[in-house]
This record gives sequence, structure tokens and C-alpha cells, in this order.
Amino acid sequence: MSPRWEARADVIVVGTGVAGLTAALEARELGLRVLVITKAAASAGNTRWAQGGVAVVLPDEHDEGDSVTAHIEDTLVAGGGLCADDAVAAILADGADAVTRLRELGAVFDPGADGNLARTREGGHSAFRVVHAGGDATGAEIERALLSAAQDGRVPLLENHIAVDAVRTATGAVVGLVVLDQNGVPGVVSAPAVLLATGGLGQLYQATSNPEVATADGLALALRAGAPVADVEFVQFHPTVLYTGPGARGRCPLVTEAVRGEGAVLVDALGERVMKGVHPREDLAPRDVVAAAITRRMATEPGGVGDHVYLDATHLDTELFRRRFPTVLAACQSIGVDPSADPIPVSPAAHFACGGVASTVDGRTGVIGLYAVGEVARTGLHGANRLASNSLLEGLVVGARAARAIAADIAACLLADPRAAVRAPLPTAPVADRDVLQRVMSRYAGIGRDAEGLAVVGSVLDVSAVDTVLKTKQRVEDAALTLVARALIAAASARTESRGCHVRTDFPDSDPAWQHSLAVRLNPSGQPVLAAPTSLRSAA
Repeated sequence: MSPRWEARADVIVVGTGVAGLTAALEARELGLRVLVITKAAASAGNTRWAQGGVAVVLPDEHDEGDSVTAHIEDTLVAGGGLCADDAVAAILADGADAVTRLRELGAVFDPGADGNLARTREGGHSAFRVVHAGGDATGAEIERALLSAAQDGRVPLLENHIAVDAVRTATGAVVGLVVLDQNGVPGVVSAPAVLLATGGLGQLYQATSNPEVATADGLALALRAGAPVADVEFVQFHPTVLYTGPGARGRCPLVTEAVRGEGAVLVDALGERVMKGVHPREDLAPRDVVAAAITRRMATEPGGVGDHVYLDATHLDTELFRRRFPTVLAACQSIGVDPSADPIPVSPAAHFACGGVASTVDGRTGVIGLYAVGEVARTGLHGANRLASNSLLEGLVVGARAARAIAADIAACLLADPRAAVRAPLPTAPVADRDVLQRVMSRYAGIGRDAEGLAVVGSVLDVSAVDTVLKTKQRVEDAALTLVARALIAAASARTESRGCHVRTDFPDSDPAWQHSLAVRLNPSGQPVLAAPTSLRSAA
């Protein structure tokens, strides 16, 4: 490939979500030349759709008896035995300072009646510790504050440019990116550090809470650069996404878990409680438990409604609901549902990738020059199932820590010189038809998997994938979905147990022998294969 344009920086940040922008701002404060790249508009990422809030224990602003230690315990329980204890402790301990820094950048959280920040409770939490903004528009407020800080001239932002592949040296160190602009013109951005903050993989499935841009690009790029990924079989399905009708596709409106935190309950078509007797915390059980219970109830629905259940909030104060959940209210009204009078139709949908590029809590991966933060990364915080509202906190904490790590690595001359880059043509990769991929992934690799179905997915991808030069945005995205689907299938097939949000109907019980993470990397022929098991302990 002959690039038509080039640019240089100290660090390239790919993505404009909470983790990426936090890292970019921190790196800029540390004196680094930063360039932020995003494949769409700066506001098109997943952060803006986060409704619930930030789970954090603030000094002198917490429930009696609550503590960071209690938050850690709740996270470990939700994670199903696969969290890295030291990573959990390190990230959650930094939470209060991270929220303080965010507020200093201008983020405004909802006040409580006592003058402190208002707090709510979500599934898996033992206390009211989730702070929120705009009622149920926390992500939008965080994005607003971070983008405002970035766009005041301190951080250059390159919109509508998609990262295709890593530029590497002969020894495999990452020293930049090959990118395509909105017209498909290739270029190279050189830097000794590349930070992936590209978000998740929700578009692997037909229905998701994720926006169109969540096509696993960062995971695929990291795999091709030689980095392992871990825990990719654990895809969290949010229990309550607004049901908009049969065959819903793409991003579906989220009904935040905080609605249940305020007292709403799940019921079936006959009005029977879905979570009663299923878990001690009933409707506030961890998400994997609730999503699985809804799926079971839909499969045996006596009222004849087998593709959704209902969230009954009719007993909540109407004015409280309007003030606390304006985003949810607007979504319900758009389909003719009045939450004060009608139960809200909901069903599970792909929501959050618990795994990702194996990285430390400072964003370092196994490849020199390559860093990962946010949903694209696997720090060990989430394990087999993410605790509600821990993701925004992780982005704030690890984003800042990664920027400091990059600055330290550059100062210590640990990274490679971009002038040693080996230029290569645009990569060729297998690309499957997206519609076919989403249908088989939803049918056989969603909630409830078995060996036969996973084998079907693998066979369909093998038959339908065609080697294609990645010279358009669509091809880059579809190649990423194809590769990451194969990686997910490899891990899900190997894990012959049920744990967290990985449910094997042919192996319904958890097996202590599987209480470790599975790593996947590419073999010399470019196929995802299992690597040596990763440790449950992560460098903190």
C-alpha cells in the first residue's frame, strides 16, 4: 500500500468513548502529542447510551455500612469466580478520585435531597452507590463533558477515519495505524503508542443495546497485531431492552436497571412475577441471572407471548418516573406505551462484552506499543459477568492510568521508534455476510449455547466467509465481526460449563476445573486458537 497521507503523534487514541477521551485528556495534560481517531462522528460511540450511572463509593456520601470493600465483594460475586481480585481492588479504589476529576471537567451529576449526590441501586449491588446524571442520561452527560474538554483545542480529533490495521516493526512492536478516511483513501498515522478504546461487539447479534459502530474493530485489530484476547465467551445480555416488535434488529432502546432499583418488577403475560423465588435479590439479582430467567420464562410462556416479558412500573410515582427516567419514558412513548398505566414490554439483548484484549489495569497489552482500555479491554474487573454500572467507572479509572503508563513507557524509552515501521499493503481477511453472521450468532451463540449449535456457527462462517481486501469501512467492520465471532466460538466451545453470562445448555453446571480465563490468539495461518490459560491475577 502506498499511503496517500501521513500524520504523527506520541500516542494515537482510537475511540471517543469515556475511556478514550479520559486517556486523551490525561495524556495531553502530561505533555504528550495526542491524536484521537474515530470512525464516525465523535458523539457516535456507546458512552452516550449508558443510562444507569457510575458505581462508586464516595467519601462521606454512601449508605451506612457501605464501603469500597463491599463494592469489591459485590463485583467478585457478580463475576462468577473469574475476576482478577487485584485488578478489581485497584480499579474500584481509584473510583472516587476519578469521579472527582470528571466533575472538575464539568460533568454535572444529579443532587440528592440531602445536598450530596443522588444515588440509586442496581442489580447485584448491596447498597445505593450508583450516581447518575439527567435522571437516566448519565452517559450522555459524561460524553458531553469529555467532548467539551477535548474540543476546546487541546486534543486534535480526526472523525470519520477507521483504523484498519496496526503498523509494526520487524520485531512486532506497534508504531502506528493504517487508516481509511471517509472516502476510502488510505493513510498512515505514526506513533510509538496506540491506545485502543473502540468499545464492544454488540453488532455480532441481531438485537443489541449497542450503536451501529460496535463492530469489534479493536478486538480484531489487536488479534492481528499479535495480542491475545480473553473471556470473549462472556457476552452480557441486558435483561431489559425495550421490545419494539417481532424481529427487532440493530440498536434497541435500553430500559435501565435503575427502574428495577426504584421498585419495578418483571412479570409475564399473566402478571406472574418472573424473578420470585429465582434469586434472593429477586429483580435486583445480577444481570446474567435475570436475563437467563427471562429467557426461560419466554420459552415456557403460558400466556402465549414467547418473545418478551414485561417490566411493571405502574405502581411507581408518575412524577418520579418522569423526572428520574426521561430517556426511558420517551422510548416507551415512541411505541405507544405509558409506563404509568402499562407494563413495559422488554426482552434481553446483547449489551456488554465482559472480555476483550488481555490487558493490565494500566492498559498495557502483550504487544509493545499497544494499549487497550474500556470495553475493548479485559482487565479482570468483570470476570464472567459485569456488575451493573462498573463500566463507566472502569473507563474513567483505566483511561487515566493508561495515559500515565504510556507517558512513563515513552520516558523510559521502552517503546519502538516509528521510523522502524515495516510498511505493508492493506490486509486481506475473511469476510462473512453480516446478516447471516448475526442470525446464526443470535440463534446459537446468545443466551443458551450447546456444542451442536456452536459447531453450526463455525460451519456457516467457514462456508460464507470470503477473503477480501479491507479497502472500505464496511469491509473492515465485517472482517472484524467475522474474526471475533470465530474467536468467541472457539472459547465458548472449549468452556464446557455454565458460568456467569456463558450458559451451556449441554453443561448446565459450573465446574471448578474451569475457574480460569481462556485466552485466544491467532495462529500463523490467522485462525483463532486457544492459548495458554491466563492467570486470574492481573498486574495492578
